[in-house]
Amino acid sequence: MYVDDLIITGSSEVTIGEFKKEMKKSFSMSDLGLLTYYLGIQVDQKTGVTTLCQSSYALKILENAGMKGCNPSHVPMENRLRLSKNDKSLLVDKTKYRSVISSLRYLVNTRPDIAYAVGIVSRFMEDPRGSHWSAVKHILRYIAGTVNYGCTYRKQGTTESNLTGFSDSDLAGDVDDRKSTSGSVFMLGSSLVTWASQKQRVVALSSCEAEYIASANAACQGIWLSRLLGELLGIQAPKVKLLVDNKSAIALSKNPVHHERSKHIDT
Repeated sequence: MYVDDLIITGSSEVTIGEFKKEMKKSFSMSDLGLLTYYLGIQVDQKTGVTTLCQSSYALKILENAGMKGCNPSHVPMENRLRLSKNDKSLLVDKTKYRSVISSLRYLVNTRPDIAYAVGIVSRFMEDPRGSHWSAVKHILRYIAGTVNYGCTYRKQGTTESNLTGFSDSDLAGDVDDRKSTSGSVFMLGSSLVTWASQKQRVVALSSCEAEYIASANAACQGIWLSRLLGELLGIQAPKVKLLVDNKSAIALSKNPVHHERSKHIDT
């Protein structure tokens, strides 16, 4: 629920109908039928398939940023781009920069492909420079070529709805404070349900430690999702498979005393 907009969902249409009747007794309500649009998110529901998209919202962002009709880009950010707060290029309009970033952050709700790039440019809202604005325009050009991208969810059987997570991390990617950036996604069967890209709170001294921190945070998210799934389905919280691509981090998670060099990692 957001202010006076309410989404009702459930597995039984009869129960949903009864809930609507109870609500109408207490509140003045309008039943708009099957969900098609909610807070800038377009919802397309077909038999066994539901698609979430923000194409109209994306077009508004491009128009407000003066990038309507721009040449599209194939990627949201240049490979190995390193942005810094100590950049000496010309200052840009802070209000416009913050407005565009805020809009892009909301667009991430259905666009996991831009989560990392938007997270990077969000670090410079206090004192945005020309190089930072160039990176933002690169994201906007990518969006211009992928306006209709979104998330698709297909109906699956309970045997296909296994919860699987993936975590990854760079090493000292932020050139200002040398903190690493963690990334994680969780799939319920073939459907992407959560994603995150955020800077770590501590400075990792090795790729093993950076990956370990990322996987630890992802594990917490996975446990929470598992318990939520169990509560929704009325079953015991299912096990979660978490996939990590660093052998040292995997070995360390299996045996915390396996490496003497891990003593500095905080609880």
